[in-house]
Order: sequence, then C-alpha cells, then structure tokens
Amino acid sequence: MKKVAFLVKDKEEDWEGLRSALGVAVGNNSVYLFVLNHEVEMTNPYRENLDWLLEMDGELYSNDPANWEKHRFQPITYEALGKKLKSMDYIIPF
Repeated sequence: MKKVAFLVKDKEEDWEGLRSALGVAVGNNSVYLFVLNHEVEMTNPYRENLDWLLEMDGELYSNDPANWEKHRFQPITYEALGKKLKSMDYIIPF
C-alpha cells in the first residue's frame, strides 16, 4: 500500500484535489489530503465526497483553523507537514 499526499493550495482546486484523492484511495492506497491557506467551501457534493474519503480511512489536514473547527480536518503546522511529507511515497500538488 502506497502513501499518497494531495496538497491543495488554491481554493479553485479543492474539488479536483478531493476527487483525485478519492480515486487514489479506491486503489487501496493510504491517502492524505492537505488543504493549505484557505477554508474549503463545504457544498453538499464536497461534503459527500469528504465523508467517503474518511470512510476509506483517508486523513484530512489543514493549517486553516476554520477547517479544524467546522469541517473535521486535523490541524497541521508547516513543520509537521514537512515531517509527514517525508514519509510519503507520492506527493501530488494542486
């Protein structure tokens, strides 16, 4: 099982980053979604896909407090992000 990180820096890429993470998770990989520097727009389709990713044991991280407080992301600092990324097999930026 490969460990795959998805880094989403641009709000416009939230949907594509999440959908890509789901696609990789279906392939029996460990998926880590990192949303950086913005709050996600929690539409119904986004929430459904986020729930699905969590059901497949995906992990959600963000450095934006709104995502921790409202959307079930775990907090992460840049220092902790760097440490996590070192353990990944693949890193996919958005």
